[in-house]
Amino acid sequence: MTLMTPAATSNTHPAETSGIQPSSPDPQLNALLQGAAIANLEQTGWIRVTGSDRVRWLNGMATNSVQDLTAGSGAYNFFLNAQGRIQAVGNIFAAADELLIETSRQQIATLIPYLDHYIIMDDVELADISAERHGLTIIGPQAATLLAGLGLSADALKELENRTLSWNSTTVSVIRAYGPLVPRYEIWSDRADDILALQKALEEAGATPCEPAALDWLRLLEGTPLYGVDIRDRDLPQETNQTRALHFNKGCYLGQEIVERIRSRGNVHRTFTAFLLDGTLPEPGAILQSAGKPAGELTSVAAIPLPGNHGPNLQRALGYIRREALERHEPVQYSGGTVHSVSSLFLAAEIESPPPSI
Repeated sequence: MTLMTPAATSNTHPAETSGIQPSSPDPQLNALLQGAAIANLEQTGWIRVTGSDRVRWLNGMATNSVQDLTAGSGAYNFFLNAQGRIQAVGNIFAAADELLIETSRQQIATLIPYLDHYIIMDDVELADISAERHGLTIIGPQAATLLAGLGLSADALKELENRTLSWNSTTVSVIRAYGPLVPRYEIWSDRADDILALQKALEEAGATPCEPAALDWLRLLEGTPLYGVDIRDRDLPQETNQTRALHFNKGCYLGQEIVERIRSRGNVHRTFTAFLLDGTLPEPGAILQSAGKPAGELTSVAAIPLPGNHGPNLQRALGYIRREALERHEPVQYSGGTVHSVSSLFLAAEIESPPPSI
């Protein structure tokens, strides 16, 4: 990705160009990579934004272009403080008379008061509607096929496009979620029974129920940071390498001065990336060192059941590393082993050959 990319949304699906995925002895991970897996979205929260000033106001609070969204489209965003530090993340979706913020439920309790603090003379109202929405996700190369078999045509949806479709004498909302490695969809309804019925139908069609551990393995293979784990309230937007959250031509917003200053200088001192681990599996938070000096940290770590030349498990991590450590190509260690920087998005070569030097 390039720091200069201004687009608020993407019309391409990286998952469609990543090739055949490897197989795993774990049935849930194998379904995610080669078939279709489903999981509930009970940890996802929603904030409804209404009022005549909602678009102008939220455009001034988020890093992506809310003003460019049309009904049914969405964009990934950071919410910053005045120092440019990331206070929350979320997808913003436009509807005819409201905006919806999709984020984790654990962020709702802090995000609403944070946003509300900046409603001064604006006609804007915020409401937590998490309890009113029930959803599931279906992930994998066969996800669209299984949905189509139930009469839900979703394959043509663009990234973060939201469409209302009829199903089983009711209507559901289908979102093409961000999925850089394999296709990912979300289905939402205001009726829990409808989602339970859809889950049953998808399982009968061949979808594999999936637990959080396998979903997290996929997240590490995708190189997607999780707020509260990989992205903290001290991190700057460009450090995270998530340029899909930034729009450089949208106008003023909270924290923009810092973001623009970093862009004008060309880079930041550290960057978010993925690593292969050669050694014992460390705990998240392990410190990286190069030439005897601190060089970064590991924020997410897992032994992923993907057999290869490295053994039965692929030891992969996400984290931050100082740019000079990357540029020197010197060994980078943690207590218990060595890390090797790789593409954030998993490539099959990771299981076909020993890890390269950093």
